[in-house]
Amino acid sequence: MKYEIRYKPAFATLFLTLQPGERIFAEAGSMASMAGSLAMNTGFFGGLIPGLLKAFLGGESLFLNQFSNPTDAPQELVLTQSSIGDITRIELQGNELCLQPGAYIAHTSGVNVKMEWAGFSSWFAGEGLFKLKLSGKGIVFFGAYGGLSEMDVKDEFVVDNGHLVAYEPGIKMNIALSGGLLGSVTSGEGFINRLQGRGKIYLQSRSTDGLVRFLRSKLR
Repeated sequence: MKYEIRYKPAFATLFLTLQPGERIFAEAGSMASMAGSLAMNTGFFGGLIPGLLKAFLGGESLFLNQFSNPTDAPQELVLTQSSIGDITRIELQGNELCLQPGAYIAHTSGVNVKMEWAGFSSWFAGEGLFKLKLSGKGIVFFGAYGGLSEMDVKDEFVVDNGHLVAYEPGIKMNIALSGGLLGSVTSGEGFINRLQGRGKIYLQSRSTDGLVRFLRSKLR
């Protein structure tokens, strides 16, 4: 399978070329365009019960689309995301990756997707009680609001709430005030996410919560 991410970083769009017999799984609603010869099948995201859990507790769509190429010639598929921002890919080789709600776009065959308990720290961070964990071997595409940056955490790293997009399972979240009670309120930072452990993290340069607060202040 060939792919190209165009219009980076603000309006990133994923252009895929499926070879004969190839297939890819994608978030429902992510298809921007496709060749008429491609086949699309829709099912529950991991089954009925897992799909319901992902939709209502994991912040993802209830449904998952499978695009396959039944022809004997390459066919093009274009995928995008609802937010304005960058898209990247990771190739899993038996390792695991956790995605925050709304980040997932697509994955190839060989990747397993399941929902796991994220803990109350994740909930206080505004990310929900559950997370998507991807494992196996294959390619995963995910996106962000704004630009994406990759960092290696070796001990401890502080992130403002709403900026963490993806992380390896070795990273643990700890929610705390950015300073004392008065300082946390007056600084505008409030709660922060103190990450601990070792592994890669992926951050987005913008926060949807920040956008909501900005728009709310303009509507008063």
